Amino acid sequence: METKKGYRATAKYLMVSPTKVRPIADNIRFKPYTEAMAILESMPQKGAGFLKKVVKSAASNALSQNKDLDEEMLYVKELQVNEGPRLKRVWPRARGRRDILLKRMSHIYVVVDEISGMGE
Repeated sequence: METKKGYRATAKYLMVSPTKVRPIADNIRFKPYTEAMAILESMPQKGAGFLKKVVKSAASNALSQNKDLDEEMLYVKELQVNEGPRLKRVWPRARGRRDILLKRMSHIYVVVDEISGMGE
């Protein structure tokens, strides 16, 4: 989807903690698209796979809506990793007690844009 800011893609309700995804996102923010994809390819973390899918989706949105664009002309303009809802699960403990286990979810929002518009 095209906006004034660029071409965007989102992924919601991903079963990975946002605190684990944010350091990976910091590595690719404001990088050219091809370099960002190469960085994500080489990372072993689960969150890197999710980020790769969303960045690739945003780039394909840009390429499908603007036929003049090329992959080398794109860069990651905006990248947010927000917290989604938490699943609460019971964890049995000693002497009949329990703990609450929070399974955290993430929402990832990516905007890619042309490199020529980088100075704006």
